[in-house]
Parts: sequence; structure tokens; C-alpha cells
Amino acid sequence: MNIHPTDTGAISLAEHSYFFVGSRYVEEEGRTLKQGGMYVEKFVPVEQKQATPVVLFHGGGQSGTNFIATPDGRRGWLHDFLRAGYSVYIVDQPERGRSGHSLKSVQGGQLAVDHVERVENYFTAPAKAGLWPQASRHTQWPGQDQADGSESRAGQKGDLYFDQFFASQVDALADRSVIEQLNQQSGIALLEHIGPAILLTHSQSGPFGWLLADACPQNVKSILALEPNGPPFFDVKFSAGNVDYESRDDKNREHENWYQHNQQSCDRPFGITRIPLTFEPPLMEGEQLQFVPQEASTEHELVSGFLQSEPARQLPNLQGIPILIMVAEASYHACYDHITSAFLRQAGVDHDFVYLHDHGFHGNGHMVMLEKNNHQVADFIIGWLQT
Repeated sequence: MNIHPTDTGAISLAEHSYFFVGSRYVEEEGRTLKQGGMYVEKFVPVEQKQATPVVLFHGGGQSGTNFIATPDGRRGWLHDFLRAGYSVYIVDQPERGRSGHSLKSVQGGQLAVDHVERVENYFTAPAKAGLWPQASRHTQWPGQDQADGSESRAGQKGDLYFDQFFASQVDALADRSVIEQLNQQSGIALLEHIGPAILLTHSQSGPFGWLLADACPQNVKSILALEPNGPPFFDVKFSAGNVDYESRDDKNREHENWYQHNQQSCDRPFGITRIPLTFEPPLMEGEQLQFVPQEASTEHELVSGFLQSEPARQLPNLQGIPILIMVAEASYHACYDHITSAFLRQAGVDHDFVYLHDHGFHGNGHMVMLEKNNHQVADFIIGWLQT
């Protein structure tokens, strides 16, 4: 493995501190508690070359450790941004990690945690499971050579680097709508505290970029959306290399009854979020976005999805913000993130949509910030920001 400059030499800090934002006091069974707060860790380099800081939002089942170091002991993206002269804020989402758990289980606070099999299949060893067409190209997860010459267990239980990564998985709220509500609330408080910032989101935190830009566009200078949660309206299901939408009332999506039923029960009723965005013309109280299927994809590795019915409502608060959507070659997101891009363009939101393999980065999976070429990918992101 080539040694990258980020992994060598000292990176001097002018400040390293932490604080909490977004919490509120609540009365519960005769006690006063705090709920909804977000833990934020602050890093300021001595050589602060960039005026706008970067906020790093981790994905589902993860914490801010995703950006500090890799499972094989190299430095994480935090250090790449510090080396480039950015101040960096790393968060643990509310009800996650060092932000703590305080919601009652009867009020949206049920917790979920990933198991070994899902982490292997989706994050660290997808080529072995082959749940989607691109999975076979995954090569970038770090692993150890077997001393006895037997088959490598890279990305699987029992490999030291997998075990380190799996140990970092944490309990997370099961209700995605509550997750979005709490992170929008705490994210607004964070941006009010630190001022305008660049937001980097990953996976489950992808909607936070859209929600924060919608709520306080003056404080969002750019959005770096690494495989944002999607696709629009409905989740997809992976099975033995096939990708399709979850069966609901009627598997035949050309059938009118399917739409009548699913118009009211889609996973992301606001297209790219579960909680409301500001559309123009506005949605009236109780009104739903209307959607239709895309034309069937001619590319067998890509699923076709759903977009707004025309004329499409616009997302005025997201327009004019520089946005990068980035997709890894072997990730399950490679099947469908193009639909998220199409939804944004239909809503008048210009952005750059990038497949990493088109820029020479091959074999990456969903957890690209932890993989063998993590610094090279960070250099690409930073280069995009600076140009």
C-alpha cells in the first residue's frame, strides 16, 4: 500500500475541543431531562488556510469515529481536511454515541443495531454476498494476509480490521423520521453557533444536507453528499444480484392500484426526505407529492425509479448551493443514486454527480472513507471544493 502524505508528519492544532448543541429540557415522570442534543468535536489547524469550516456527518449505525481513523490504523478524512487548512467539526448524531440516549422507547426512541452478516454483506465484503450487480468489483476494504496462506478473510468476522470496524457500530434510533427531525433541529443550532459551513454527509445522514440547506440556506456554503440515503420515494430490495422495489400491495408498478395505495405509504414522502421540505408551489397541509415511474433503464445494473409528476415542484432553498453527489463503484448505492440526482435536477437544483470509477477510483464500497484509498478520494473531494 502506498504511503500517503496525510499519514506522515505532524498536523498541528490550534484548538481541539467539544460542545453540545440542540438539546432541550423535558419533564418526564416528575424528572427534568435533556433530549435531542448533538455532540460536536472541534478541530482547528494552526495553518487555517480556508475560511469556511467543514462539518462531517456520519451514516447509520456509525459515529464520528468514521472520520478520525481507519480500522487498519491509518488517519481518517479529518486529517485530510486539516492538512488542507480547513477547520473541522465532527458530530455524533443525537441519540447516538457520545450524544447519549434519552428518548423514551414509547415515543420514537426504539433502538436498532447492525449485525455481523449485514455489515459484511453491505459494507466490508459485498463481493462474497453478491447482492447487487456491482458488488463483485469491491477490492478496497483493508484486510490482513493469512500467515498460513489460506483464503483471506478481509472484511469478514475474525479479521482484525473487520473486528475493529464492527466494534465501532453503535445503537441508533430505528425511526428514520425521528432521526431527521432531531438532526435538523441540532444541525440548525450548530450552524447558528459556528456560522456558514460546508456539510459532508454520508448515507443515512444524506437527507440532513437537504434539510439544513432548506432551513438555513445562508449557513450552508456547499454540500458534499457521499451516497446520500435514497432513492426518491421508495427503498429498494437486494436479493441474489437482483435490485427491485419492495413489494407492497401490487408488484406490478404499471397497475393504477399500486400507485393509489403507495402514494400514501412511501418511505420518503418528500422524495429525498421523510420530513417536509420547502417546495414551490408549496404543498398544502396533508398534500402529498405526486410521483410517476421513470422510463425503464437500458442499463441492467441500474434500477429505474420514481420522479415527481410534471410539472414538478421546485426546491428553491437548495438552488444555487454548490453540491457534489459522489458514488462508489462497488457500493449498493451505485444501483440507484442516479435517481436522487434526477430528482434534484427535476426540482431545479443544479449539482455535480460523480461516479468515482470515472475518475480512476476503482473497487470502492459504501464505506469509502475507511478504505485503502481513502486519502486519494479525500484529495479528490478537496480538489472539487477548491475549484
